[in-house]
Amino acid sequence: MTTGAVVAQADTQKALPQSRTEMQLSFAPLVKQTANAVVNVYAEKTVERRSPFADDPFFEQFFGQQMPNRSEKQSSLGSGVIVGKNGIVVTNNHVIADADDIKVALADGREFASTIVLKDDRLDLAVLKIKSDGPFETIPLGDSDAVEVGDLVLAIGNPFGVGQTVTSGIVSALARNQVVSGDFGFFIQTDAAINPGNSGGGLIDMNGQLIGINTAIFSRGGGSNGVGFAIPANLVKVFLASAEGGNGSFTRPFIGASFEPVTSEVAEALGLDRARGALVSSVIEGGPAEKAGMKPGQVIVAVNGIPVEHPDALGYRLTTVGIGHEAKVTVSEGGKTRDLSLTLSGAPETSPRDERLIEGRNPFAGAVVGNLSPRLADELHMPTSSQGVVITQINRGSPAARVGFQPKDIVIAVNGTPIDKSATLEAITQDDPSLWRVEIERDGQRIRQFFR
Repeated sequence: MTTGAVVAQADTQKALPQSRTEMQLSFAPLVKQTANAVVNVYAEKTVERRSPFADDPFFEQFFGQQMPNRSEKQSSLGSGVIVGKNGIVVTNNHVIADADDIKVALADGREFASTIVLKDDRLDLAVLKIKSDGPFETIPLGDSDAVEVGDLVLAIGNPFGVGQTVTSGIVSALARNQVVSGDFGFFIQTDAAINPGNSGGGLIDMNGQLIGINTAIFSRGGGSNGVGFAIPANLVKVFLASAEGGNGSFTRPFIGASFEPVTSEVAEALGLDRARGALVSSVIEGGPAEKAGMKPGQVIVAVNGIPVEHPDALGYRLTTVGIGHEAKVTVSEGGKTRDLSLTLSGAPETSPRDERLIEGRNPFAGAVVGNLSPRLADELHMPTSSQGVVITQINRGSPAARVGFQPKDIVIAVNGTPIDKSATLEAITQDDPSLWRVEIERDGQRIRQFFR
């Protein structure tokens, strides 16, 4: 298989130091080769500080608008990596989130304004374009699947805003999950010192290739404790391809199934030799998983021949295969394994979302509601199997906000009438009963509320 060939080739290129002279070798040539392509990212956003008397009728009656809301600017600092000679930079989304102004500073002191090409909060990745023709020095993207535990690496970034810094270490683990909240967790773990400000910087292998984007640290005190995490370069490649394709958002593959981790008890019950893989817990009718022959109770153990450790790893593997391609999924069932062909596509909009702003004198006034479909659910970071009418947005200071409704609340019933579509909810809210009886679903729990 291709994977085996890559590993075998990598084994022949790696060796332990054999002499004192070899142990005195320096990383300096590698740093000179790559450091100029690692940049500092300065993001600035304007934040409105609301007056404590805002929207207070008593205050406004006597003092009018003498104390308006005040605006102030907040700045954040991170790092980034130039991957395109035309000034394409990859960084973390949390470095530039909600920024009004973004500047990129090169190692030689030059500064440039930049624009956001694509960002995604769940992957915590962002692509920027420097406002200059360049050309700029770049770091080539490596194959993160060829990385092994024990490989030497360099982390380059701007920790604590003190300026560009280089730290060295090894890859201490692979396929780490449950590190940060998001779509899935699949990180390269390193003991190279990573601190606040390193976010978005590069994790470099000994060939001068980018194998990861530094994104998180595991620390209780805010500093490096020898456990840092990087987003693998193979995921960065897919994200860059989406940005270069002019897409306004990153599309994830829609599988049409939900998965659970394989515990030791489940592994024993299913006859697996160890607890690994992704247990199929449910399959959506008519979805890609069902068409491929996937069934509840099966365990996915590999994608394209690469072992799958947990459900997050499955999400990562399918995402890096890419939309429009087929993935060979190996499932275990009844002690035997077989391969399924899974066609990857984006989440479909099976029913028109028909978003409507609710107005009038009712608890939902100021809320925007729409009909759920796998695509809308994906956009709202909800399970793609979610159904019904969902609140997609709530205007600040509206009745809906004051009574406590939240985006992603699914409206089940109002005054005993089931809500099957957004038009039904809009029609019901035109009534004026003395008492509103509302049932919603929030994070899988049913909540009943009464309003007068």
